[in-house]
Amino acid sequence: MVAKPRKSTVIINLLIIISGVMAMVMEYLEYLSVYRLLKPLTTILVIALLVCIPKANWSIFRKIVVLALSFCLLGDIVLLFPEYFVFGLASFLVAHLLFIWGFVHINGFQRNLSSLVLFLGTGGLIFYWLWPGLGDFLVPVAIYILVICTMAWQGIGLYLKHKGKEFGWIAVAVLCFMFSDTMIAISKFKTAFAYSGIVVLSSYWLSISLIANAARSLVLRPSE
Repeated sequence: MVAKPRKSTVIINLLIIISGVMAMVMEYLEYLSVYRLLKPLTTILVIALLVCIPKANWSIFRKIVVLALSFCLLGDIVLLFPEYFVFGLASFLVAHLLFIWGFVHINGFQRNLSSLVLFLGTGGLIFYWLWPGLGDFLVPVAIYILVICTMAWQGIGLYLKHKGKEFGWIAVAVLCFMFSDTMIAISKFKTAFAYSGIVVLSSYWLSISLIANAARSLVLRPSE
């Protein structure tokens, strides 16, 4: 009974890697019609990590993470159309709020002061640096940075409290998500840079894949 879930985990993760790499190549080569299919497909495969498990393991945490990843998927689709950037931002904002809820659901609100200062300080510096180019996005970006810093704070807090491998994956994931979103902000509000699509997408898919794998491992643990 243990081998089957582990085998499906490996297969789905391989499919995520293949789809993600192909998506980044298609985006780089400007085969945009193929890219627009592969980008959401990759995130759908990440969601499949938590959908393709026994119903007995459908915990509240799993449901929260699936919902958060669904908003990531919505954001992926919306951001295929640059004119709807603000709606993509809103979709990922909701996803981050749901991730916070999921992390807090595991073992309460984490109050590690040093990590809070670190993330708020980093977020504040990034916001100050981006400020001149934000224009009408000043308030939405400020709110977004505050929320993602809170998500990172709670994700790191879980690892500092529990030290398990799944919480280590979550810690790396929240840092990757912050990095990915920072690269998007630099590309949009500062200056575009070479290979930005590859940098953003690889760090983003690594982030959500780590969160999904951590959630899958945590909810399957009782049956193992």
